Amino acid sequence: MAGLKSLKDIDIYNRPTLCKKCGGVMVFKGVGEYKCEECGELDYDDYGKVRAFIERHQGATAAEVEANTGVSQKTIRHMLKESRLEIAHGSAAYLKCEICGTNIRSGRFCPKCELEYHRRREEEQRKLHKNFDKGFGMAEKGAEGEKRFKHDRF
Repeated sequence: MAGLKSLKDIDIYNRPTLCKKCGGVMVFKGVGEYKCEECGELDYDDYGKVRAFIERHQGATAAEVEANTGVSQKTIRHMLKESRLEIAHGSAAYLKCEICGTNIRSGRFCPKCELEYHRRREEEQRKLHKNFDKGFGMAEKGAEGEKRFKHDRF
C-alpha cells in the first residue's frame, strides 16, 4: 500500500510514550517535554532535545546539534521547514525558498511567495467549492411544488 506511512514516519520526533525508569505513561507537558504519571521522571522528544541544546549553545550548526543530541540532520531540517526552529542571524547557512530561491531562515517560502501561495490556494478552493456556496435545498427554477423523489410504486 503505497499511500500508507509507517509508524516511524508518523512519529518522526520520537515522542516518549512509556517511562524508561518505571514503565509508566509519559504525559506531554509542552515544548517537547514529557513527564511520567507514576514517578515524575522527565523525558524529551527530538524537538525538546534540539531546542534545549540550541538554548545553551546559540549558533550551533546542525552537525553539532546532531552530534550532541543524537537527532538526525534530516529531522532538524524538517523542524526548520515546519518553522519550529529558525537559523540564527548571521549564519552562513540558509534554507532556500521553494518558489523563488531566496535565502530564508525557516519555513518553506519567503514572505512574498508565502502570501502568493496562500492566495492561490484560496482561489483554487473557491473555484472548487463555488457550486456549494448556494447552500442546500436550492431547487432549480421551475421546480416549485414538485416532488423531489418519484417512485414507480406510488
